[in-house]
Amino acid sequence: MSADRRIEAITDRIRKRSAPTREAYLARIRKKSAEGPKRSALACGNLAHGFAACGPDDKARLAGDATPNLGIITSYNDMLSAHQPFERYPELIRAAAREVGGTAQVASGVPAMCDGVTQGQAGMELSLFSRDVIAMAAAVGLSHDMYDAAVYLGVCDKIVPGLAIAALTFGHLPAIFVPAGPMTSGLPNDEKAKVRQLYAEGKVGRDALLESEMKSYHGPGTCTFYGTANSNQMLMEIMGLHTPGSSFVNPNTPLRDALTREATKRALAITALGNEFTPAGEIVDERAVVNGVVGLHATGGSTNHTLHLVAIAAAAGIKLTWQDISDLSDVTPLLARVYPNGLADVNHFQAAGGMGFLIRELLDDGFLHDDVRTVWGTGLRAYTVEAKLGFDGTTVMRAPAPAESGDAKVLAKASAPFSANGGLRVLKGNMGEAVIKVSAVKPEKRVVEAPAKIFHDQNELKTAFDAGELTGDFVAVVRFQGPKANGMPELHKLTPMLGVLLDRGQKVALVTDGRMSGASGKVPAAIHVTPEAKDGGAIARLRDGDMVRVDGDAGRLEILVDEAEFGTRPLAEADLSGNDYGIGRELFAPFRAAVGPATEGASIFG
Repeated sequence: MSADRRIEAITDRIRKRSAPTREAYLARIRKKSAEGPKRSALACGNLAHGFAACGPDDKARLAGDATPNLGIITSYNDMLSAHQPFERYPELIRAAAREVGGTAQVASGVPAMCDGVTQGQAGMELSLFSRDVIAMAAAVGLSHDMYDAAVYLGVCDKIVPGLAIAALTFGHLPAIFVPAGPMTSGLPNDEKAKVRQLYAEGKVGRDALLESEMKSYHGPGTCTFYGTANSNQMLMEIMGLHTPGSSFVNPNTPLRDALTREATKRALAITALGNEFTPAGEIVDERAVVNGVVGLHATGGSTNHTLHLVAIAAAAGIKLTWQDISDLSDVTPLLARVYPNGLADVNHFQAAGGMGFLIRELLDDGFLHDDVRTVWGTGLRAYTVEAKLGFDGTTVMRAPAPAESGDAKVLAKASAPFSANGGLRVLKGNMGEAVIKVSAVKPEKRVVEAPAKIFHDQNELKTAFDAGELTGDFVAVVRFQGPKANGMPELHKLTPMLGVLLDRGQKVALVTDGRMSGASGKVPAAIHVTPEAKDGGAIARLRDGDMVRVDGDAGRLEILVDEAEFGTRPLAEADLSGNDYGIGRELFAPFRAAVGPATEGASIFG
């Protein structure tokens, strides 16, 4: 079935807008592809260095010209629960490669930080910039030009977007993304949220809070709520960079290992040395990008991807805008209810039918492009399956996704969606542009018109909350949190406090040039305000008491003051010297100076 005409129209305008940059990008990667594997042209000394540490069998293969060699880019560290399982993957991949006459080498490791650990801490100011560091670190590894394809091991927040930017920068190489999967279900996310709110109110102590958090985050794998990490996995599958059905299989299981071995063999099959050459840059075109955005909306995914998808698309020469994302949200039905947009976790989503069910429903109603290339071949229809362990216990078999959802409260059919749209939209007005996610906000809470309370730091807001100063209806404005100011940290720490006030019957909204991640929850939050305060944006002219209107229904963000007087106000200044040093922040000063606006992906790449 062809895509819905509204989806086609948006795709077409992206294609036309991107034509010059996309054509230049394709010319570059096709020229590089035509040169063939570089390894065979390396001088003997270069080549000897490239496989000096290999065993004799691998060394003999690499000394010839006909053996495909995989470069493994790994984000393994054993502090991150999501990435700890990757410790075993290189050996699994090397063994699987040898089974089909190939070789594999770890090309490089990339840094991987945990936003869960750094949430509300100074280290969070490095988080967004780590995406671009990851892209550069992967490029260092692949620059040895020893590889015929790359396998990317990553899961969480900035790691997958950084790896995707790298994969597209080296778009002449085939690329397969291999996930580790979500941790098994622990304490339900809504129960964890209740304890957090009770702690914010001072009704339970730190011991109860820590016990709750440990029961929720309790083992290897990604966090089970539907934040950026699990949104990443959905994106890689719906954009055709995972093997079918591989996103949400738990770590350290026979099926997870079988999927990893299969992905390895598939990566070797799609190199230029085989008959199915499939460069990553040819997979990620305008249709694949639109598929990714549709998947984001259909699942109620992370607002962080209004930054990351723009940056990923740009790496492939594609100009995606916030307006494209918003317009796609307007026409995409919401088919999943996973916390914070519901009570289920991602394991419940998988059990209800998972990605295979979701993709089939969206394809059948014309919301996705089927005529795409993927690492699995041609056509997204091949992804309307669920992966299972083969009868031999070591291989993967696939069956059609179930015709009916296993739990209609978690995963709906396109004919009976939870909502007619994805609930993520752009706000525009005299404060600039912002993003709001309303899928978890009750309809009656989506419009707030109230006086502003200004803060230059999330800790200032917490101090005011603890002192009982946040009374009445208000719009909390937390500014100087943009990429140029302090790296654009997530402000998820504010959610429990603002949630308490909302539950008390106050009308509350948040306006910030910072981020709120995929877990912004029930409080209406206008985030990523652009231009940011540090860049002279109107948000820097706001004063306490100014009336502000956040309208998640009409898509407006307005300062309700006399515009002539407002324009004469001096820009506020903030003391950001405390953000310049400590926890490595001094090393990121060039990033803060060079970063582009949030509307362009908050990237340091031009």
